[in-house]
Amino acid sequence: MRLFGYIFAILSATILTVGCGEDRTLVFPEPPEKPVTPPDKPDDPDDPELPGEPVEPLPGEEWGDERDFVFDMEALPEIRVTVPLDEWNALLAEYDSNNKTDMYIRCRAEFTTKGERYEIADAGLRLKGNTSRRRPEQGGGSHRGEHTEWNHCHFMLNLHKFVKDEVHTVRGVRKLHLKWFKDDSSYCREIYCYDLFRRYGVWTAAMSSYCRLWLRVEGDAAETYYGVYAMLEAVDDRFVKMRKERFGSHRHNLWKCRYGASLNFDRDADARIGFDDGSGQDYTYELKTNTENFAAAKAQLLSFMRQLTSRSGRDFHDWIAQVCDVELLLRTYAVNVAVGMWDDYWNNTNNFYIYFNSDDPDRYEFFFIPYDYDNTLGTSSSCGVQDDSARHPPLEWGDTSVAPLIGKLLAFDDYRKIYVDALYELCDPAAGLLYYESSIGRIRRWQAAIAPYVENDTGQDMRIEDRPAAWGNRQEYRLLDPSPNTNFFRLKAASLPAR
Repeated sequence: MRLFGYIFAILSATILTVGCGEDRTLVFPEPPEKPVTPPDKPDDPDDPELPGEPVEPLPGEEWGDERDFVFDMEALPEIRVTVPLDEWNALLAEYDSNNKTDMYIRCRAEFTTKGERYEIADAGLRLKGNTSRRRPEQGGGSHRGEHTEWNHCHFMLNLHKFVKDEVHTVRGVRKLHLKWFKDDSSYCREIYCYDLFRRYGVWTAAMSSYCRLWLRVEGDAAETYYGVYAMLEAVDDRFVKMRKERFGSHRHNLWKCRYGASLNFDRDADARIGFDDGSGQDYTYELKTNTENFAAAKAQLLSFMRQLTSRSGRDFHDWIAQVCDVELLLRTYAVNVAVGMWDDYWNNTNNFYIYFNSDDPDRYEFFFIPYDYDNTLGTSSSCGVQDDSARHPPLEWGDTSVAPLIGKLLAFDDYRKIYVDALYELCDPAAGLLYYESSIGRIRRWQAAIAPYVENDTGQDMRIEDRPAAWGNRQEYRLLDPSPNTNFFRLKAASLPAR
């Protein structure tokens, strides 16, 4: 299936061109005149050039749904967004009055990949990000036309926002979360993490790939090239529906969990729990689906938190096995810890979703959905109980007295074995997952593909470099240098607990 798609993409790119008065190559375009080169390869005989083969399906699994066409790591989709001037100025004004605005503006979107182009009128565009949300134009006031100084920023492109039919999708995909590589000059951290979840069979993780992004405000002489972005699957009702066979249902309670979401009833019984009612409020626990039954969904969430917090011993062990796929959860968390995700549930009570596959207050299955993986792979911080995301002991990743779920599971020998075995599987050289040589090859392959297109009209984030975020507390970590003293993947493998 993957081989056929790859061949089809190459053939299609040679025979189909689209555009407004110009030919446009679709899959692997020619490099621009001034290409941005990837980082130099260390001259080290122990650091071979590896192919970084694309991820294959799990045994017995076929990737036949349309998301595989959209989120294809073998392609580099082009996304062009055109916004009316009055809509764009409305967005700038709204941001100036409320920099957390979730206001959508109307736009027209083109999505082009592998010889196919989709044009969607009346799509929606809004800004995204928490602490990373930015004004797309520098300064204040209205749009400045050709004098605009642009900023990289995160967007949500909602093709289905204003007209809800299948025409307003790309093969059924309704939303595209477009993230610039903030504080990640390697242009790979979030992509690597979501790709690793998929390689390891964690089906609750979002799909992702690279894309190229342009934006044009009507009346401007030219469009603005924003550069290479991460393109992520949105976690919403559609996300659940596309996995309904595995979730067991798709019509129930999906919660987005922000900073402070400990699932600890003693701490969070009075937490801000709500849903988007248009007021602009941020909630610690925000219901994203089934909002018409909010009261029952809230009661279910609080009941789960109460039992998670109060149960202990064999009572907890047996209860959690009834309401959760423990093996899936611990394999998910093994990936989380292996990539050094410190801004997470266990350490920082942040950045995850949960889904209950029933409205029944007691009879349901609970799923943990990982989210937001830009601050990983050696971008480390002094936070929670941690100050070193590579070397910190994986069995002590967070404070269980604050965030009880994972620590309470690991108190049992059988559950701890699942988690520790998963860490070893991830770091196993033969598996080619988190092992440093396989990871270096994979990252180099991606960087080589995107490097000619990184230079962009914002003038920001113009080079691929192998270093963590400048604000991080561990500046020595590297992804491509194989030194055992600085390579994140090697140091992570060295941190594994004894079996």
